[in-house]
Amino acid sequence: MPETRSTAKDFESALKVGRPPNIVKCFPNSRALIVSGKFIDRAMLAKGRAIAMAANGRSLIVIRGVLQAAQRANAALIIEIAKSEGGASAYCAVNYWNIARQVDAVCNELGITIPVAVHADHYGIKGEADVTAAKIEIPSIFDAGITSIAIDASHLPDDQNLMASIEINPVIPGWAGLETEVGEIKGKTGLSTVEEALFLIQGLNAHNILPDWIALNNGTTHGIEASGMGIQVELTRQIHAALTPYAISGAQHGTSGNSSDRLRQIADQTRTTKANVATALQMVSWGLEVNDFGNAILDDSGGFKKVPHEGLSEALWQEMVDYAKAMSWKSGNYKKLNLPFENKVLSQAAEIRQRMARRVEEFAYKMMVNVFNAENTASLAIEAILQTGGYDPGPKAERTENPDDWTAAKVIQKASTITSDKGEAGDFDD
Repeated sequence: MPETRSTAKDFESALKVGRPPNIVKCFPNSRALIVSGKFIDRAMLAKGRAIAMAANGRSLIVIRGVLQAAQRANAALIIEIAKSEGGASAYCAVNYWNIARQVDAVCNELGITIPVAVHADHYGIKGEADVTAAKIEIPSIFDAGITSIAIDASHLPDDQNLMASIEINPVIPGWAGLETEVGEIKGKTGLSTVEEALFLIQGLNAHNILPDWIALNNGTTHGIEASGMGIQVELTRQIHAALTPYAISGAQHGTSGNSSDRLRQIADQTRTTKANVATALQMVSWGLEVNDFGNAILDDSGGFKKVPHEGLSEALWQEMVDYAKAMSWKSGNYKKLNLPFENKVLSQAAEIRQRMARRVEEFAYKMMVNVFNAENTASLAIEAILQTGGYDPGPKAERTENPDDWTAAKVIQKASTITSDKGEAGDFDD
């Protein structure tokens, strides 16, 4: 694989043809190479054993830091926000409708030339009312510059997960990156199985829906990883192997707190090309003490440790801690501080904002290069755009399943024969 950056001429050519129609419409004079998530996946597959960081941009500071890291590493990048973080009932100021504008603005300001996809992560579907709302809301987020989406109906039984995904698909642009999910992300319970994953992907295939990624419950949790269990690499490998005929890549959720060695195993032994990094980047930007793979280090009372003169100003951090105490928020709910404090974060002195972004950059750069093996994948993404000659490389797979075998009645019947454990009940959104 090439060890040099794409030429300026290649970037200019990719900029002319690689931006999808919604990006051209939203940002007609932009020099940001915002592309379909499909190209990011293709770049990782082209390098082999490489994973794109999918950075949850919970704040503008995080967005700046990861873009700086990706430019430095020449790594193709995904910046995302989940429905719980940035949907209609969000706990972050960055949301589905403004994230692309923030990414575009920072790219233009900093002269970023790596390809970046803007992903709507965990677009959760928990019932028919969500399906109805999705048909209106999903077009609105693509209108605002989203270029990739994860339809997450994993909260539902297997047959309803599949049928909801099929019903929603017509409102998703065919050129967009597409992620599907089986098994809620809830740690060591409710682990996904080969049988469940095949059911979902075969059913989608029969309806000519050919996702780029599948996310699994392979043992991780959102937020701080306290169990020590983390990603089950062998389970992931087995499921990905079973899905080989459908040419689908893996999306790894819940990376924060998993050891670098375990993440390297995921890159080396599975077909994973996308890994979400959320909580770690938030903690790093604030200046909290973390271990080498981003898990926050707590004191004896369960509180966070702030590194002096790193991240936020000491005064603002204390204000956030006091606010959390007044709200009776424990460490796992500190994520909710993003919305009420984003403007205060951005109103800090320039040197404070810059050191926050630099801290994110250093952490993200090391992960991209030393853990995810994503260095120089930006050149491969640009190469894929130029080979395609446009903004849509098309699907990696083709329809091989018979749609007559996947009618609604047959879906329900097939699902009734699946043996699985959905794990404990509860709200596992993040």
